[in-house]
Amino acid sequence: MIRHHDFRHDGLTLRSAVHVPGGGAGERWPVVVFVHGFTSNRIEVPSFVRMSRLLESNGIASVRFDLSGHGESDGDFFDVTITGEIAETKTVVRTVRTLEFADPDRVALLGMSMGGVVAGIAAAELADIRALCLWSPAAVAPFDVRGGHIKGRNLDAEFARQGYFDADGHRMSPALARDIAGLDVYGRSAGYTGPVRIIHGDADDVAPVLYARRYLDHYTGNAELEVVPGADHGWSTVPHRARLHRSTLEFLVAHLRPVRTIPGSRGGTRS
Repeated sequence: MIRHHDFRHDGLTLRSAVHVPGGGAGERWPVVVFVHGFTSNRIEVPSFVRMSRLLESNGIASVRFDLSGHGESDGDFFDVTITGEIAETKTVVRTVRTLEFADPDRVALLGMSMGGVVAGIAAAELADIRALCLWSPAAVAPFDVRGGHIKGRNLDAEFARQGYFDADGHRMSPALARDIAGLDVYGRSAGYTGPVRIIHGDADDVAPVLYARRYLDHYTGNAELEVVPGADHGWSTVPHRARLHRSTLEFLVAHLRPVRTIPGSRGGTRS
């Protein structure tokens, strides 16, 4: 069953889609909170919708919300900061724990790209996140921005010329650039001690896989990295996206312990 829920944070409404498995009245389910990427929304390119449906069919609820300045949520993208997105994610998780369908002791986070960076930090700063899954985390972003560029384009030149950086049709502010440049991605994520699965393509030219590998140097043996040969940042082929979803489902089922289990499993080792 899909429904909608409005979250409130700092005077803004954050709109969401909620998937809840069918069951008896009053039944509480494990929940995955999805965090989308930079300039994206709660549908997301590698299909948050498909992933939510897979989770629902396996006894796991999910919440896909639009960060402020994105999708249908309140706010303007020019006012977005990563610090603000981390705070919004933490507010959503805390509220989710109070909802009637949610088991507050079985909440996981899943983030895509910059949403992976946000989810990783939020997991470390929240209490009792059961599991964390990162899709193509954009841990490269602070290094790029400190170097004065995004995707090979000069940040300062665009700020000087027009007062903003054109990020895929969104007005990125100098404040957001400063916020990203000062972000200690690995240090702030390292405090999370629960299970982590990072899934990343080795053909990702937006967030190179070497930045995903660096997470393993900061976690304390609780993280695994699955590198998928040939997969790009957007998981743009059917086989790559199917593998992403299947791996995610297996990981979350294993750690959220839902009522129902996946029929069968994918064998073999991770490349």
